[in-house]
Amino acid sequence: MTMTSDRPTVTTGPDIERLRAGADAIRSIGERSDRLRRLEEHLRAHEAEYAEALASDLGKSATEAWSTEIGFVIGQSRYARRHLREWTRPRRVALPAVARPGRARVIPTPVGVVCVVAPWNYPLNLALAPAVAALAAGNAVVVKPSELAPATSALIERHLPDVLGRDICDVVTGGAEITSALLAERFDHIFYTGGGRVGRIVMEAAARHLTPVTLELGGRSPAIVCSDADLAVTARRIVWGKFINAGQTCVAPDHVIVEREVADRLTALIRSEIERAFGEDPSESPDYGRIINGHHVERLSRLIANSGAAEVIGGRIDPATRYVEPTILVEPDPTSEVLSEEIFGPLLPVLAVDDLDATLDSIRRGPTPLAMYVFSSSDDRARAILERVPSGGAVVNHTLLQLAVHELPFGGMGESGHGSYHGRAGFDRLSHLRSVLQRPTRPDPRIAYPPYGRVARSLLRRLTG
Repeated sequence: MTMTSDRPTVTTGPDIERLRAGADAIRSIGERSDRLRRLEEHLRAHEAEYAEALASDLGKSATEAWSTEIGFVIGQSRYARRHLREWTRPRRVALPAVARPGRARVIPTPVGVVCVVAPWNYPLNLALAPAVAALAAGNAVVVKPSELAPATSALIERHLPDVLGRDICDVVTGGAEITSALLAERFDHIFYTGGGRVGRIVMEAAARHLTPVTLELGGRSPAIVCSDADLAVTARRIVWGKFINAGQTCVAPDHVIVEREVADRLTALIRSEIERAFGEDPSESPDYGRIINGHHVERLSRLIANSGAAEVIGGRIDPATRYVEPTILVEPDPTSEVLSEEIFGPLLPVLAVDDLDATLDSIRRGPTPLAMYVFSSSDDRARAILERVPSGGAVVNHTLLQLAVHELPFGGMGESGHGSYHGRAGFDRLSHLRSVLQRPTRPDPRIAYPPYGRVARSLLRRLTG
């Protein structure tokens, strides 16, 4: 890294023009498929190595490392390979009368070089899943893994360029200064996953080159529990979705809003379900992870202390091991920080409400959630809530499972993100959908061109109106 009077530059960073030229090598379906297959084979062969790195960074069990990171990326890649021929096929478009005879098509074409800036909470998944979409679309890729997950970042840096081919892949590692320098380069698309503050910085940097961006940000994702919900199943599914990765999931249920008549029962069931899932002492559970670093342990400790909750269930913290116990915050102070910012940790506020409609109006007036989870035995009531409150995505009677459906676009709105990916949505997002109209040279009636007489004017109005 060297410094100039304007901004830092990456002296050992990616050769963007070389990668842009290299992208020409993977325009064919066969070549794209081959690179993706190589990634899948690599992840399977090195599963234990990646699982060990994820355990070091985040305390993930081997099962969680596979289901939420390694296996997830393999699944995304395999799904893309199976559908590449369909996705890349030109899409026929019907012609209006004024454009006939002829034919029109939308042809997906690569954009060039995609920069993927990944976060620390799912350091393998969120670095490689966007890269899969970029490769499927025929692009080269530069991956910037998170320095806060050093073990996983080191493996990505060591392996990925050789696995995918150094002609189309590079990895850049380092902290905020390196990221700033990287964003000063002229990419053809920037894909960022992380918080809104840095998301704004990414957009500003991209604007210098008019580079399109995809922003996958956070957001306070509510779980809304109606009085007619199956409370036992609801508690089990909320606990599962909340405490995966020790709550460090952008689409985790951030807080629970429950109709007051069933609030005490639901809270008791959530408490019992935490013990069933992780035992009396979750610090000894092989299925419960750790917080990424000491800074975030301190942040979560402060959120508990300042929550003003009527009751704190759990709350034990061991900074030395980065352990924060699964914690229920019953009726926190409405003005507390835990109810105004994304928690990103294993703290679950539970708020009983007398007027659910008024609460839904309040959610609608605030920043759009990245996800929303509605629990009700009534399809009509669940549908009414979904229609009333916008969100990036939503699930009825479960949590997080939207991510398991490859063809469901994943992305936010407004404060929670810009643009979607997964499956075909990712392919389209990282392609240029080129419009092509082709016409024969005959017939070529002169009436279509000026000067326009009365008949021509009348005909053109009918054809173009």
